[in-house]
Amino acid sequence: MFMESCLPEELWGKQAARSAIVKVILISGSPKPNGNTAHLLQECSKVIEERGVEAEIVSLAGMKIEACIACGRCSKEGKCGLEDGLNEVIDKIRTADGLIVGTPVYFGTARGDVMCALQRIGYVSRNTDNYLAGKVGGPIAVARRGGQTLTLQEMLMFFLINDMIVPGSSYWNMVFGRTPGEALNDQEGMTTIRHFSANVAELVKKLHPQAN
Repeated sequence: MFMESCLPEELWGKQAARSAIVKVILISGSPKPNGNTAHLLQECSKVIEERGVEAEIVSLAGMKIEACIACGRCSKEGKCGLEDGLNEVIDKIRTADGLIVGTPVYFGTARGDVMCALQRIGYVSRNTDNYLAGKVGGPIAVARRGGQTLTLQEMLMFFLINDMIVPGSSYWNMVFGRTPGEALNDQEGMTTIRHFSANVAELVKKLHPQAN
């Protein structure tokens, strides 16, 4: 079904009217609360806050995210019809100005519940007020050896179809590591995601000069 979107001038008008406090939500898609994904997003959060932008990490660890069932209740009720805690995450995203999503790669692609979450977050946005449009962000993938590029491509589909803005970095947003904390030793990977996080923060500030 075709989802009607805002015209650019309508979108930026809504963005300019937002709160004077700018904020980025970082979703950790790992089932391990202290795994590599969590460590990476903590570093991203630090970089963002150093640039004067508020950051909050939301972990999916312990949550049982269900797949979208296309019930259509979001278009009538303004929220997802499945009650598994994702609506609370959506509420945080709705009032934020940026969204970064990190996932581990266990078997070649993003974890299934991460994609279930993104699909439902996007579906609610497109069936309600397009709250994702104009937000700044992008994906980050961490794996022992491979699958990051496919994972990033898969997750980018979510950002692009929802009219979001994805800044670049010095390389693709991928980091290597297996045991908790090992990813922090990937010097090039860490430099890449720090650069990306800085770009997210700086772009958010440029889009919301009233907060500077």
